[in-house]
Amino acid sequence: MSLFSEDTIYVSEKNSQTAVFEEIYQSLLAKKLVSENFLDNLIEREVNYPTGLDLAPISQELPNIAIPHTESEFVNTTRIVPIKLKKDIPFHNMIQPDEVMNVRFLFMILNQNGEEQSGLLADIMDFINSVEQTELIQFFNEEDPKMIYQFLKKNFKGENLND
Repeated sequence: MSLFSEDTIYVSEKNSQTAVFEEIYQSLLAKKLVSENFLDNLIEREVNYPTGLDLAPISQELPNIAIPHTESEFVNTTRIVPIKLKKDIPFHNMIQPDEVMNVRFLFMILNQNGEEQSGLLADIMDFINSVEQTELIQFFNEEDPKMIYQFLKKNFKGENLND
């Protein structure tokens, strides 16, 4: 089973969390990957448990990311959904929830099996820490979903990603 699918890699021009979440939700719902209640729960969870992550400790040149997710009862698959944001969107920091940061890339987690959540988070961090920084910077600037998919397929080690 692959954690990524070429048909669920997005590039968004939206300029708010809610607008991005709605855009992606509509697509995921149409593909029957999430339930009707997914969007409300995703938004609510992001308010209560922020997912913004400052990548500056790894490199000042990397954008901040966020890893939004919700409970497994609202999803029908286990998958990581990469979302390149064309505009900075404010997210609250996962570590220091009072701090607001501008985010440029999302790794939305769809997790049908709730127990895997920390493993998927660790896989994302392993990916960020293991890829050469210059390649990672190029990756985070990429706006072609096919290229994003190919890069993840080649470099993401969390799981066998061969189709």
